[in-house]
Parts: sequence; C-alpha cells; structure tokens
Amino acid sequence: MTPVFDVVIVGAGAAGLFCAGIAGQRGLRVLLLDHAPKVAEKIRISGGGRCNFTNRELDPRQPQRHFLSQNPAFCRSALARYTPADFIALLQRHGVAFEEKHKGQLFCSRSAQDLIALLLHECGAGGVTHWQPCGVRAVHWHDGAPGSASYRLETERGAVAAHAVVVATGGLPVPKIGASDWGLRLAQRFGLGLVEPRPALVPLTFEALSWAPYAHLAGLALPVRIATGSKKQAMAFDEDLLFTHRGLSGPAGLQISSYWNPGQPLRIDLHPKNRLDAALQAAKAAGGRKLLPNALAQHLPQRLCDIWTQHRPDWQRPLSDCSDKALAQLAESLHHWAPSPSGDEGWAKAEVMRGGVDTRQLSSQSLESSQPGLYFIGEVVDVTGWLGGYNFQWAWASAHACALALPPSPH
Repeated sequence: MTPVFDVVIVGAGAAGLFCAGIAGQRGLRVLLLDHAPKVAEKIRISGGGRCNFTNRELDPRQPQRHFLSQNPAFCRSALARYTPADFIALLQRHGVAFEEKHKGQLFCSRSAQDLIALLLHECGAGGVTHWQPCGVRAVHWHDGAPGSASYRLETERGAVAAHAVVVATGGLPVPKIGASDWGLRLAQRFGLGLVEPRPALVPLTFEALSWAPYAHLAGLALPVRIATGSKKQAMAFDEDLLFTHRGLSGPAGLQISSYWNPGQPLRIDLHPKNRLDAALQAAKAAGGRKLLPNALAQHLPQRLCDIWTQHRPDWQRPLSDCSDKALAQLAESLHHWAPSPSGDEGWAKAEVMRGGVDTRQLSSQSLESSQPGLYFIGEVVDVTGWLGGYNFQWAWASAHACALALPPSPH
C-alpha cells in the first residue's frame, strides 16, 4: 500500500530541514527526501566550516538593500515574520554558541555541525520521516476530491502520496556536493516561469592576456570601493578585494558579481580612504627622495605599488623628480581603475544562484505556487541575498512561512 504523507519536502538543506521540523511539530506527517548522500552539506562547508547563518543588519522593511530579485518586495513578508532575532533565539534554546563578526555577520563559535544537529533535532521532535539518499524520479498530480492526496511521487525507495510538495532543492552552485536543477525543471514541468539562473557571489575572471600584469598580485587583499552599473542599476560596496591568478575575489569581488553584467566594466577605488594625489604632492613638497613606488607604499601594499608603477618610466623615479602631472595620473589610475571582466568562475565556485522560480507565480505569504499544493522555498526561488548570512536568513524565513501555511493534516 502506498504510504501517504501530508507533505513531502524535497531537499534536506537549510530551508528543507527547517521547514520539515516546523511542519512536523505542527502535527503534519512529513517526509523529507534528498538525493545526496550527506545532509546539509552547504551548511557544513559554509563560512569556513562555521556557517554564517544570519545577519543582524537585515532590515525586512527594505529588502532591496540586501536582496536581489525581479520583484524585490516579494521577500518582505516572510523576512518580517521570521527575523534574525527569531533564529538567534532558537540557537540559544539549543545552547549553540555563536559569535558576531563585522557588519552583523553571525557564525557558529565551534562548528557548522552544531547547527546541522539543531535542525535534525527539530525534525526529530516533529517526527519527520527522513529518507536520504533518495532521489525523486517523477512527480504526478491529479485534482482529486477535497482531502485526498493530490500528489504521487516515484522515489528510489518506492512510491509515496502527499497532499502537498515543498521544493527546497537549493540552487546550482557547487555541483560536487549534489547541486542540481531538479527543482527548476519541476517548476517548468508544472508551467511555472523561471528567471534565468546565473552564478552569484562568484569570483570574476579576465582574459589571460589582459590580466597578465595583475596575475602576480595573486593572494594580495586590500580594502577598496567597488562599483558597477549606472543610474538606478548602480551598486557599490566597501569591502576587501582579493587578487587571484585569474581575476578578482574576496568579499568585494563576490558582492559585486551579483550585480555585474557581461560587458560592463567595474569601477574600483584602490585607496578609498583619502586622495593619493594630495598625499603624494605633500610628500614631494617635503623633499622626499624615495622612489615613487616606495613612497606610494606608505599608502598601499608594496607589491601592488611595484607592479602598478612598472609600466611607465615617469612612475619609477625618485618622488622629487616626478612631475605633478605624473603624480596626478598615477593617483587617477588607482582611484578610478576600470577593468572589464570577461566572465566568472561559474557554478563550481559560486556561493549562491541568482534567478530561479519566478516570484510572480508564488504567494509571498505561503510560498505556494500557482500550481495548487506545490511550494518553493529557499535558494530555488528568485531571491538572492548579499554575502554575510542573508541567504541563510531567507532560507529560514521562507521555510517558516511555508511550514505555517501548509494545510493541517486531514487525519
């Protein structure tokens, strides 16, 4: 006889685990499935193994400050009803130690495994049935009588029936830990539109020839102001930029990647604290005899100064012998660097997915789609957060909204 559940949740990551625990504790019969061999791998590897699980600075009244979507207001309802303070309170009830880093970022003090254990405990408290690894081969729907199980899922452990299906399969990044497009394909099969998926929070890359002068800076990091876009599409961040052998990464590179579009140049101020032309002019007026790269190294890393100045003879002289024009041009090149990426490192290195299931076909209150009884939560939805815990908070908030909206068990 085919087992019947109130809800089948596909995807045992952050959103799926959290949704399953809440739904189970509401008294629903919950089956949680995932095709991957290990539970919550993205939680385990995130934040250097300590998981940046939320951010205190999130303001649900202004979601566009920290989230991208074709409909930025969509996530406001869920984020307002389940806040970072709510998730922090859950960790405190479980005795999970955490700490705050800069800009409101919260991490597990010991290990991300503590957070995974918390979520599994919540599922246990809700009596959740957990099949993993267990892939879903097919999902069938029929518009039956009220209270009947409308969905039949063919899984690797046999067929199951359910009144509702929640898709919590995440996005496409990091395929080596089991990421797939299953949730996106299911949405399309039931007639739901997609916003084109693309890697986000991903290192940017450059053509090898154009990047050759900077490849020697690999491993160097410094605080910058980085921007892209124009007018209403303009976005800028004040973060640390990391040079790599192929391009730019670090918090600055990852953040701007979510807003950068192919063909656009970046705008980078490598010394945003103050104007270098004024500082160099003052040092020259004081009779400085240092070579210009060494004088510049009072303000920027020496390695950067050596490479930056090697392409012009008039930037390699003693400071006192440099013309005012040469100093002004050097400062201009550092304050207004405009490199043009050729691409990015792709899904293997992306932290999240931009795009996903179109929110115009989802309820902002319940996350139910226009297909009755089919819900989408977490990263598979067209809601993408900034670096710093925002994407995990969307996972918790969307899972919470969905779990509370699921119809009560008819039995």
